[in-house]
Amino acid sequence: MAKEYKIFISHSWQYSDTLEALRNLINAREYFSATYEESTRDNPINSDDESYVKRRLSHKIGNSDVILALAGVYASHSSWMQWELDKAIELGIPIIGVIPRGQDRVSKIVSSRSVVVIRWNTESIVSAIRTYAK
Repeated sequence: MAKEYKIFISHSWQYSDTLEALRNLINAREYFSATYEESTRDNPINSDDESYVKRRLSHKIGNSDVILALAGVYASHSSWMQWELDKAIELGIPIIGVIPRGQDRVSKIVSSRSVVVIRWNTESIVSAIRTYAK
């Protein structure tokens, strides 16, 4: 039986379409199974209590086999993405930076914390997940 990977995608809510596009790209890959741990606009953590949100996110990150971090430059302006990536490092969860389609510039917040940074390509993404997931 093939492994089912638990993936947390660190993303900026302003770019939720990129998150959905990445999930669709991964889900379209035959013989690869993934579930997703991150919170989304459709499935948020409904609280204004920052410590509660961080506890919930910590649990989701800790449950993951790997973190995919969308590496667009907007990540450099997201304190939440930086917190998520730092938490992943603290918990020993590998981070793979994924450069969104059509982008050339990469966030240093993502690149400095990733075991590898890859381009937007199904085979590259799946291969990196298989290689680096815990």
